[in-house]
This record gives sequence, C-alpha cells and structure tokens, in this order.
Amino acid sequence: MTSRERMLAALECREVDYVPCSFMIFAALRSRCASDEEFVRRQVEMGLDPVVATASWASARNPEHRDLPGIDIHYAPEVEVRQWREEVAGGPDVLHKEYVTPDGTLKTEVIETEDWPYPGHVPLMDDYLIPRARTFPIATRDDLAALQHLLIAPHPDDVARFHEHARAAKAFAAELDLPVSGGMGVGLEAGAWLCGQKELVFLAHDEPDLVEELAVMLHDWNVQRMRAVLEVGVDLFIRRAWYEGTDFWTPAQWRRFILPCVRREAEIAHAAGAKFGYISTSGTMGILDMLLDAGVDVIIGVDPVEGVGTDMATMRAKVGDRMALWGGVNGFVTVEMGSDDDIRAAVRQALAELGPVGTILSPVDNIRDESDDALRRVDVMIGEWRRVR
Repeated sequence: MTSRERMLAALECREVDYVPCSFMIFAALRSRCASDEEFVRRQVEMGLDPVVATASWASARNPEHRDLPGIDIHYAPEVEVRQWREEVAGGPDVLHKEYVTPDGTLKTEVIETEDWPYPGHVPLMDDYLIPRARTFPIATRDDLAALQHLLIAPHPDDVARFHEHARAAKAFAAELDLPVSGGMGVGLEAGAWLCGQKELVFLAHDEPDLVEELAVMLHDWNVQRMRAVLEVGVDLFIRRAWYEGTDFWTPAQWRRFILPCVRREAEIAHAAGAKFGYISTSGTMGILDMLLDAGVDVIIGVDPVEGVGTDMATMRAKVGDRMALWGGVNGFVTVEMGSDDDIRAAVRQALAELGPVGTILSPVDNIRDESDDALRRVDVMIGEWRRVR
C-alpha cells in the first residue's frame, strides 16, 4: 500500500498492510526544515506516513490568529481597531486592544509577560491569551452583537490566496502519494480565546443561553471557512477541539452546546468527500458515544498519559470499527522525557490496546524539543513501531 492508501484505509477502519505512523504535530522537525516541502520529505525518509496539511502550508501563521492557521481572518470594514501599551512601573506592561463596532466596543487587556510572542501586539485568537489576559472581548450577552462584526465570511481574495497555496500542496502530495488535510476548523473552543477558559466555564453554568448563542455564532462562521477549504478537495477535514473535552464541559453541556455543531460539520465534510477528524487529547471518554453519533471519523490525540481518563483498550472496545483512533503514545512525558525502554513499551502498549484496524500511531500531541537527543528518542519510537507494527 502507498502511504495515502494506508492512511485512508486506517481512517475508514479497513484492513491495512501495517499500522501507519503519522505525527499529528512535529514542531521539532519543522524547525529544522527550510520549507514545508522539506518537512514532508524528511518525514517520508523516516518511514512515516505524513499528511500534507493545507492549513499550515497555505498560511503564514497570521499573528492575529496564529493558532487558527488557514484562511486569513479579516473584520468587517466598519470595524476600527485601536491598540496601545500601558507602561507599568516595575512591569510587566499591559497591552490594550479595542475593536470599535457599530454595536459596541470589545476590549482585550493582556499582561505582556517575558515570553509573550507578539511584542506590542494583541491577537484576536491565540492560546497565549488565556493565562495572560486580564480582560477578554466577550463578557456579557450584549457583546455578541459586536462580535458579529468580527466573525464575517472570508474575503474572496483571502480564499483565492488559500486555494492557490492549497493546490500546490495537493500537487506535492500527489507526487509523493500522500493524503491531504484541510482545516483547521474551530467551534466553541474559540470561546476560550474570546471569553477566557475559566470565564467560559462559569458562563456555561450561569448563562447557558449566552454560551449556546456563542457556540452557534462560531459554528456558522466556521462553516463558511470550512466550505471554502473543502472546495479544494481534501481527504480529511480537521476541527481543533483541545478545550472541548470533559475537563471543561459536562456531557450534558457538550450535548447541548457542541454536539449539534459537530454533527453538521461532519455532514458537510462527508458531502464534500472528506473524512472528519476531531482533535481531543483529554476528557474524551465521556463524549465517545456522542462523537460516534455525530459521525466523527477519527479522534486525533489519544493520549494514555496526560489525557484525563483515557483508557485505550476501553476506547477501542467502545468504538470498534466505527471510528479510527490516532495517537497512542504521549509526546512530552514518554518520548521527550522517558527512557528508551519506556518509549518502546509505550509503542507496544498502544498497538496492543488500539489494535491493527482503525489505528494511526502518533506522539500526542507534539514533539517540541529540538535537541539531537529528542530526535534520537523519536528514532527509538519509530524503530519499535517498525518492529511490531
């Protein structure tokens, strides 16, 4: 089988010649590569089954939404953006940003810590906001009308630019016979960037109607972007959902706020001939039945170490051959910090518990350590996978 055939068979829970290994994120290797092409080729040389991701390939990682790569985000023309720094004696300084709209002004205030990656700038959507912002744009239901001016359909010029780069990615993937992914999609997870994660959890209890309305707004916005991505023709569309597990949401809340949106997005992906992947690295066990019901094809990020409650054998028994499972080995604790024997044992455990059908092996969710020793550890993992795959 070619890599593409193997990966598609795994995603469809069909028999494969051997279980594929495809890293869901591999930042350490990417940092050593001069281009996306080199990054993919080096993975192929390592014997992996990489996916060519149009989201990162076609994106310069816009500082306004670095954690949501893909089609650029722009605001409605009537939105005025103001930004300034407040100097604080004894520091750190505070960065201010306002989005002035006809329906009100949204404000963000961020403590500019030493590791803040955007000097003098505050993005709209980024993980760095969550622990550093002291004010988030969305605090009350009145803010949603103003937010609508930020969540507009992608501009045709941005879509055209994305399509141009995505077509190049597809041509490269075809040359190497690799699968192509689209995305990233996002839903209520973006609420953590807009409201704050802790604040969003409180709102779900205190003002559930607000959270439901926000979820629908984000979903409608995401679907417009999703349809533009699917026009290119991809094998797999991926929705990021690191913050949508039961670490943050009760199953009842997930059913109300998230399930209807995921179900519709899976239907849209399937209608376009693509599989639908859902990134969930923790708190997944309590929503397995709903993910199956929604039509999700693959859970990306099965983590037996840092994934709260994750039991790989139980997960496989529950989903059977109705859903693929991608992951199996923890990236940080096991691969980057464990012994060689720990790494080999984790690979054997993953393949034994996840089984030979519907499984894609990967460190979860990333290998970030750029040292030579970390890449040697990756070689240990790959060597054991080759031995027992």
